[in-house]
Amino acid sequence: MDNFLIQVTGKKRVVLFSPRDAQYLYLSGTKSEVLNIDNPDLAKYPLFSKARRYECSLKAGDVLFIPALWFHNIISEEFGVGVNVFWKHLPSECYDKTDTYGNKDPTAASRAAQILDRALKTLAELPEEYKDFYARRMVLHIQDKAYSKNFE
Repeated sequence: MDNFLIQVTGKKRVVLFSPRDAQYLYLSGTKSEVLNIDNPDLAKYPLFSKARRYECSLKAGDVLFIPALWFHNIISEEFGVGVNVFWKHLPSECYDKTDTYGNKDPTAASRAAQILDRALKTLAELPEEYKDFYARRMVLHIQDKAYSKNFE
């Protein structure tokens, strides 16, 4: 969900990454495997250097808008209190009704990920050469459909 981070007391450093840079963030679920974003292991995470950082410092009284889908890393520089205010901007049926904090993916995205997982498990039944071929075809098909102007 969209979010206002309101810094009441103390200081925080906030680093944001656009959702368009997800391919460089080594995602595992909704989190990045890159834990030290200031000194990443580029041998292990070589694409991370391509991700564009947006960085700011928050002090008491500052408010930061964090758009939905933007990855963020927040480091407290001193003891403080921050308040997050989330709001839903998609139709209510898009959200998981049990998701109090807006941390879950929209229900359609969750269903799509489950379908993809089942498809990949099915491909795993094939010999390696065939699995590789059909997986690459699936990736091309997803790219073609997901990034076309006529997304269906």
